[in-house]
Amino acid sequence: MINILHGHLQDLGGFTVRRLLPHQARRAVGPWVFFDHMGPAQFAPGLGINVRPHPHINLATVSYLFAGEILHRDSLGNQQAIHPGDLNLMIAGRGIVHSERETEAAQQQTRQLHGLQLWLALPEAAEEVEPEFIHYPSASLPALNVQGVPVRVLMGEAYGVHSPVKTLSPTLYVEAELTAGQSLALPTNTPELAVYVAAGQLEFDGHPLDTYTLTVLDQPTKGELSALSASRIALIGGATLGKRYMWWNFVSSRKERIDQAKTEWQEQRFPVVVGDEQEFIPLPTP
Repeated sequence: MINILHGHLQDLGGFTVRRLLPHQARRAVGPWVFFDHMGPAQFAPGLGINVRPHPHINLATVSYLFAGEILHRDSLGNQQAIHPGDLNLMIAGRGIVHSERETEAAQQQTRQLHGLQLWLALPEAAEEVEPEFIHYPSASLPALNVQGVPVRVLMGEAYGVHSPVKTLSPTLYVEAELTAGQSLALPTNTPELAVYVAAGQLEFDGHPLDTYTLTVLDQPTKGELSALSASRIALIGGATLGKRYMWWNFVSSRKERIDQAKTEWQEQRFPVVVGDEQEFIPLPTP
């Protein structure tokens, strides 16, 4: 059996994303607890990404673009534009605040945005680590051909190569582009595994995998994917970390920790984003 998840559309401050996780049928895949597909979208001058400062705790965010640019700022003082092929890792730990906007130069142009943003739960022992932001340029991420298919190992280990991206538990994140008729064997040694089809259509074990679906595989180390058309996919997986609670931008193994974070944000006791101090997203009302 396989479990095919269909996402729902969510407004995210100036643009719409397709949200696959959390899903009523599946809360997580390995340590991955959140999965947003941004775009593909085109913005006219003056419109675009405008996500005001907001907080996170006890999780790590992972941003990866196929097209476009996003300007990250955070309460540690980091300011970093992410471009296609780069990866931004933000470990929230005990708490961090960040914004996602665009440079002034980008806002003046007609431009595209297309990419994925995911959240990782942290192991209980690491939930309260010091917050950290790490930018990984495209050239630092391993790329190889597997059965003639261009593959990038963004996090974890697969197909004999290991990504330099920091992980705090067994984690897998792979990107691949297949032409029609190509096949790709699944990575091995992954306790849980899912395939997201960002574009195109594939087949697995007689099941069609359509665009914008996240398919959780019940036997994640067996079989191969076959492309029915030109396709771009992401493979995510790893070892599960157990039950996690999620409310707004907070993820934790403890409900009381989320309640604490709510109070701290309501009372403006989180640090401010350096260079973006004037605005913030208020705590949602129940």
